[in-house]
Amino acid sequence: MSDAPFAVRLDLPGWTLAWAELRVDPENSTAPAHAALVETIARARARHGEALSAEHPTVTAIRKLFRAAGCDPTRYRPSSEALLRRVLKGEDLAAIQPLVDLNNALSIDLAVPSCIMAAESMEPPLVLRAGAPGETFESLRGPFSLEGKPLLADAQGPLGTPITDSVRVKIQQDTAHAWLVAYLPKDVVFAGEADRTLRDLAARSEVEVGRVFGV
Repeated sequence: MSDAPFAVRLDLPGWTLAWAELRVDPENSTAPAHAALVETIARARARHGEALSAEHPTVTAIRKLFRAAGCDPTRYRPSSEALLRRVLKGEDLAAIQPLVDLNNALSIDLAVPSCIMAAESMEPPLVLRAGAPGETFESLRGPFSLEGKPLLADAQGPLGTPITDSVRVKIQQDTAHAWLVAYLPKDVVFAGEADRTLRDLAARSEVEVGRVFGV
């Protein structure tokens, strides 16, 4: 992994953040990325069966980190757990955009929350912290309370959580340049594993991986 191109501070212990700069030609077909996602879903179903075990070490570790930040993970599920529950129940995921499909595939494969952000929507430095009382943002689900939840914030304010992300950083159909961040439970899922998995999925998705770093 390379040196960090921007500053990221961790105010919440127990996490590792794996970052990757991604580029894609938005004129390219979505088929390769969706095919990689479909293969990942099939692999997850073979690995986990019809339900994700609450005893899975990654699931257990992420839930513990949510509770440490002040968030009940059974009420506000980590995005990876919610996504895995959907696909293990038999739901298929439609093609959205290569960067989004790649992000979903990585989250499913590693069972960790990951976020894909349009590069120009971020304003470093960033910090991983717990949400303050009364803090909110406009999420992909609508208005979302951030109090007691682990979140990433930049110079403009909160931009994402391992539950849902803000509309501000949303990938559009014509987005060509993005940053992906995977929220890893420290000493359970390692940055090197995330890097290898991402590069394999990206190669099959026809997405270019640029700078990568971990904090």
